[in-house]
Amino acid sequence: MSDKESPFVTLLQEQINHEFTAQQQYVALAVWFDARDLPQLAGFYYRQAVEERNHAMMMVKYLLDRDIPPRIPGFGDIRNDFGEPTELVALALAQEETVTRQIEALFKAARDGGDFLGEQFMLWFLKEQVEEVASMQTLLAICERAGTDYFKIEDFVARETGAEPADPSAPAVAGGAL
Repeated sequence: MSDKESPFVTLLQEQINHEFTAQQQYVALAVWFDARDLPQLAGFYYRQAVEERNHAMMMVKYLLDRDIPPRIPGFGDIRNDFGEPTELVALALAQEETVTRQIEALFKAARDGGDFLGEQFMLWFLKEQVEEVASMQTLLAICERAGTDYFKIEDFVARETGAEPADPSAPAVAGGAL
């Protein structure tokens, strides 16, 4: 079996779809917050959407660098109907926990297949998922404590989150990071 047909490459191609779907789900969350005049939460999720897009494009770049033609997919179903901020953040946490399992499976497939380059590539994503899950867990806890006082959540997001500096250890992004 060639590198182009390995279980790792198959999963990586699928993960590109998952990352683009996550991007669109985060856009939907951001728009929901934006429509309710909660700009800090909207901005947080718009940034998350860009981050997910960049993750997908890192995977595309990796495949291009390995001379494996990437497949650019459509994306899965996106949820748009919510009642309160806690629902959105709980969805985001569940999404990040799912992505963590997917990234772990990718790392395992690379390791099991003796794909040392693939294994090394996935290390950064494992580290990233620890940060993503922790961030969503914290935000969910803040939402639960704030109850219906959405401005407490806005204050937290304004105070504790924001655009982070580029991680110099991050994989290259096809077309450049946004």
